[in-house]
Amino acid sequence: MTQTMVSAQPTAQPSRARPSRAIDLSRVDLGALVRRCAAESQLFYSHQDYDPGFAYELFRRALVERSEDAWEYLYQHYFPLVDHWVRRTGGFMVSGETSDFFVSAAFTRFWKAIPAERFGSFPNLAALLNYLRRCASCVVIDSARAHSYADLLPEECINWNTLKLAHADEDATERVSRTEFWQLVDALLLSEAERVIVRCSFLLGMKPGDIFAARGDLFADVAEVYALKRNILVRLRRSPELKGEY
Repeated sequence: MTQTMVSAQPTAQPSRARPSRAIDLSRVDLGALVRRCAAESQLFYSHQDYDPGFAYELFRRALVERSEDAWEYLYQHYFPLVDHWVRRTGGFMVSGETSDFFVSAAFTRFWKAIPAERFGSFPNLAALLNYLRRCASCVVIDSARAHSYADLLPEECINWNTLKLAHADEDATERVSRTEFWQLVDALLLSEAERVIVRCSFLLGMKPGDIFAARGDLFADVAEVYALKRNILVRLRRSPELKGEY
């Protein structure tokens, strides 16, 4: 129901949001609110003017009033959209998880991140959906990066507690931790070819054959990609810097 939703379906002319009528949406029966939300979504997808106020009120009831019925409807209504975002996020194909898993994780993260007192920070439906989209991307990327840690380091050297986001206010700390990790890894790489291998293998999930096909200018053959990858893993797993930090 916002411009962020356009990517889920082909578009011709963008839909335009129109303001809600002068009615108190907080007094509207939940069933009627749900029906109007569905109807306005159909208007959006058919590129007609639509009213985002009904969906926004459902989010308010779910997040401010903590209405389980409103939340259940929002989950069902936006599941296909969040599933679409998850599947388009880099790292999904190498995550080893289903899209259903990440959709559930995204909604859970969204729910925890917006307590009642924070709802006012999201003035409209577009802001809420943009944040939900960020949650969908983050849960996939965090999972893919966690797998990258596991591939690059011996299991006993990984502090798994630092890889899990328990609360939204830990995001900044986690981003710093991930940045520092990859800076340490980068410092241990000896060439552009090694950096390409690490980036393509552990962040994009590419196989050696795919790496060679994409960057044949850096390698003599696929065997060299395999050999360099083995050498990189040995070097990183023996690194006292990485063992000391993680």
